Order: sequence, then C-alpha cells, then structure tokens
Amino acid sequence: MARIIVIGGGWSGCAAAVTAKKAGGDVILIEKTDMLLGLGNVGGIMRNNGRYTAAEENICLGGQELFNITDKAARHVNVNFPGHKHATLYDVTKVEPMVRRFLEEIGIKILLQKRVIDVEMDNKSIKSVVLSDDTTISGDIFIETTGSTGPMGNCLKYGNGCSMCILRCPSFGPRISISKRAGVEDILGQRGDESYGAFSGSCKLNKESLSEEIREKLNKEGVVILPIPKEDINFDKLNLKVCQQYALKDFAENIILLDTGHAKLMTPYYPLEKLRKIKGLENARYEDPYSGGKGNSIRYLSIAPRNNAMKVIGIDNLLCAGEKSGLFVGHTEAIVTGSLAGHNSVRLSLGMPLLELPRNLAIGDLIAYANEQIKTKEGLKKRYTFAGSEYFERMKEKDLYTIDKKEIKRRVQRLDLLNIYEEKLL
Repeated sequence: MARIIVIGGGWSGCAAAVTAKKAGGDVILIEKTDMLLGLGNVGGIMRNNGRYTAAEENICLGGQELFNITDKAARHVNVNFPGHKHATLYDVTKVEPMVRRFLEEIGIKILLQKRVIDVEMDNKSIKSVVLSDDTTISGDIFIETTGSTGPMGNCLKYGNGCSMCILRCPSFGPRISISKRAGVEDILGQRGDESYGAFSGSCKLNKESLSEEIREKLNKEGVVILPIPKEDINFDKLNLKVCQQYALKDFAENIILLDTGHAKLMTPYYPLEKLRKIKGLENARYEDPYSGGKGNSIRYLSIAPRNNAMKVIGIDNLLCAGEKSGLFVGHTEAIVTGSLAGHNSVRLSLGMPLLELPRNLAIGDLIAYANEQIKTKEGLKKRYTFAGSEYFERMKEKDLYTIDKKEIKRRVQRLDLLNIYEEKLL
C-alpha cells in the first residue's frame, strides 16, 4: 500500500486525503494547529455563481463527501446578494468537527498540532518530512496543501501586522513552504500596484454584538445590506481584496453581512469607529480576526509551479492543491484541486499516467487557465474563482456555467469520468 502524506489540513488537504484514501492509499494528514479546515473556519460561502457547477462536477467525478457535509451544515440555501446567486452558507461553528469525524471514520490518520519544518531528500524525491519536535515521517508520495498565508513575518512586511486570525501563527508556529524546502522556488502573487500578496477578503463580527433587528434578519434571510455613510465610502479599498469576485461597487457602498454562524463582513477590514457609526452596529466587535478593524492576513506569497495534474514541477513525488497550487480563491476551488491531487497521488505511486481533467469541464478549465495566467505579469495580479470576476465571465462565455444537475452529469458521463474518484487503484 502506498503511503500518502498530506501536509496541511485545510479544505484542500482534507479533500486530497479523502480521494487518496478512496484510491487505496494509506493516508496521514498533518496539521499544525488544533483544528482542521484553516480559513474554512471563517468562510462559509458555497455554491455561489459558478461554484455550483464546480461542486456538482466534483460530485459526479466521485468527490461528493465534503460537499455533502457543507450542504448538511448549511444555515441558508439559495441566498442571493450583490453579484452572487444561489449561495449556500454553511455554519462555520459546526462544520469542522463534522469533517474531522468523517475523515477518522474512513481511516485517515490525523496528526494535529504537528508542524512540518523541513524535508529529507533523495535526489529529486522527498523521503520524509521533519516535524518541529525533530521526529520524521516517511512516505511514498507527498501532497502539499499548506496554503499561502503566513508566516507572521509576511503579515508584518506586506500587511498591517499580525491581525490575530484563525491560523494563530504566534501559538502554533509559522507555515513552512514544503516545495521551497525541497528546492523549488515559490511564485509570489501581486496586487495591482505590483506589491506582493493580498489581504484576506472578509472578517467575522460577533453576532451578539449587533442589534436585535440585524440579528433577526440575518437568522431569517442570511443576508443584511447596510448603506455606508457617503463620507466613508472608499472605492480604492476594492483593489486590496483577495476575493476579486466581491470587488464590486456594491461592496464599497454598503456593509454586506452574511450569516455563517457569526456575521461575515464582506470587506477586507473596516475601522471599528467607522463601523459603529452605522445604525445597528453601534456595539459591533470583531470575532475574527481579532484586529479586523486594522488589517487581515496576507496571502498568495507561496505558490508552487505545477502541471495540470497538480504535480509540482521539479520534485518527483510531490503534488499540491488549494492556494499552494495557484492564485485560487475559495473553499470550492480548494476542494476540487485537492480531490484531483489526492486521486493522482495513488496513480503516481503506481507509475500510472496522471489524470488531467479536460477543459470542457469547469474544474479542468480553471486548473489549466490559472496555470497559464500565472506565467504572465498581469496574470500574477489576478485571482481565479468560479464565483466571479474574470473566470466566472469566462465560464459563461464558454458555456461551462450551469446549475442543471442532469446536464452536469451528462457532461462528466460523456467524458467517461463518472465516479472516477471512486475507483480503488490499490
């Protein structure tokens, strides 16, 4: 049995672990904090715009489990907000234990509070990873899903300091780039002004700190839109957003709150004294990050060069997924890239040809398109998501976007890829 080591327990790492396990791998998932899902513990938006198509494609490919969990944990379904349709909002306070229990039930070994700090190499292959307690874990194939946020020094250098986000670097230690330790240089994303990195795009407010009227509307409808005083509208701030699908005029002119268990504030950061000028937010306080009024985490400073099968170029037995594999935004994007990397890890261990998803599926096209764009100067300044901005427009132009489940199944079936992630290869 091939031993598959997944480093990073966010959505992409969990998805990679699941498909690697289903393909027959002996899977160990290493996570440096005390919780899985990483930024998935503060997000919660699924199935908005083209993410619906991508989720259903992945389900038809045989990677349904994590989408089933987020659907089950949903507080609201079919929610519309500016620029976005048919969103599902999962409860960020409930989803992580549900995912952890599922992974354990199917036999994935989860190592929490174990931080990888280095690798041991044999020519162009990783033999083992070294943990911060000096122990080593060997494997046949490795998958890096460490994301692109942190270490804290990046938030100090490229942001407004440590904002005390869910990743909790001061407590659990900094993220290490495995591909770089293995000798491959990271690719750095840029902002419009060519400075490096980008701010995380949203914060959570403590729902109990909001007015009763806002709480009731959030609980009932899932979304609340509050106009920003004219003197505080700042369109320039849209250029800072990681989540370019939310870099719309409506998001500069309004405070948009979504109910994900907490109140998700759809703006990079908003000074608390200005926030409290708005009716109903007089007592508002940030839940995540704690310093959400001043800044947020900095992302996209650690991307590995890869091919369209998610294999890292230059290392024989390393794959990647999620933000580590491109300038992707979102949980859906993490899950679909992780699912492919996990499946291909077992293929790689067997010397089989790796699976590349064709470009007449939205998932295959996003993976290939983002890989093309990241090699260009302008492409480094963009983000790629099924949910909006440039890539959603591309989906519509190429007729990839649909919410017709039967049509999506027909597309996957025509390509002879139905349930391919269900195949046990070992």
